[in-house]
Amino acid sequence: MLARRVLGTSRRAALGSVEAALGGLKSIWGSSQHFCSVLSKGVTYRELKNLLSSKNIMLIDVRDTWEVLEHGKIPGSINIPLDEVGEALQMNSRDFKKKYNEVKPSKSDSLVFSCFAGVRSKKAMDTAISLGFNSVQHYAGGWKEWVTYEISEKKQEN
Repeated sequence: MLARRVLGTSRRAALGSVEAALGGLKSIWGSSQHFCSVLSKGVTYRELKNLLSSKNIMLIDVRDTWEVLEHGKIPGSINIPLDEVGEALQMNSRDFKKKYNEVKPSKSDSLVFSCFAGVRSKKAMDTAISLGFNSVQHYAGGWKEWVTYEISEKKQEN
């Protein structure tokens, strides 16, 4: 009986310290989750249309070049395949301009990444954030959603 009581007390003490540690972890997790959600904001179709017409962003399509050639691209976007994003964002300005025919974005420029359906654009966004770019978003709907909305809007115009 005494052994059971001692064991129960030490188990409760151990659980208490684990709960305290997890409580601290939960508060860190909660704050980092909030921090990440602020950074990893996705834009909607309408928001992207407005951003593109304001000319205040660089839209980077991270699909493979053959996908862009075969299926098309969002007007105003530049193509930097996902496997080139990290290197491209670290290039010197002259090499970036030569390779992508665009002015290299600075770390404070607004970037939006897109792909086919939002998976690769999220990875590209995470890469840009890890490189110190601080105004980065992605279009989760991607080319797939863009085309659907564009077709729908054109039908409404006719």
